[in-house]
Amino acid sequence: MAPTKHTLVALVEDKPGVLNRISSLFRRRGFNIESIAVGHSEIPNVSRTTIVVDGTTTSVEQVRKHLDKVVDVIRVVELGEEDMVTRELALIKVKSTSNTRSEIMQIVDIFRANIVDVSSDSVTVEVTGDENKINSLLSLLQGFGIRELARTGRIAMTRGVLSPLSVEKKSSGSGSKKQKTE
Repeated sequence: MAPTKHTLVALVEDKPGVLNRISSLFRRRGFNIESIAVGHSEIPNVSRTTIVVDGTTTSVEQVRKHLDKVVDVIRVVELGEEDMVTRELALIKVKSTSNTRSEIMQIVDIFRANIVDVSSDSVTVEVTGDENKINSLLSLLQGFGIRELARTGRIAMTRGVLSPLSVEKKSSGSGSKKQKTE
């Protein structure tokens, strides 16, 4: 089997050291994390982690199972390409002069991106979209000169109303009672 991109989404307890345990698991198994994005979820004290890795389906499934066993990981699923909505955010600082600024603005407009900062010698562009959209915009702006680039990496969510990440949340009692959260 040839390696392909896989998107894993995990709900994890919002505690210090969780991200280190997750990334160490991938490191120990020889996986390079292409991108990792972490932020608060709709559940208090629970963060959502999106991890993109290259690997065979079998090896990524093994790592997913190991990840599921990490103490602070509540739930982890792999999202299929057709089942998910993905986005990235990029900030791109582009060299500009008074002569090139209008051309840059036209390109930015075509991609429905925004100019968020302008200085005498550069323009900072904010773009949101899938990986191909951001790569295409970068390719066009490359001719002007990219001064600086910051990308979030992929974040992902399942399409429709049913989420494979629905979890049972522990109540603040003995820990044996659980209530379902969606």
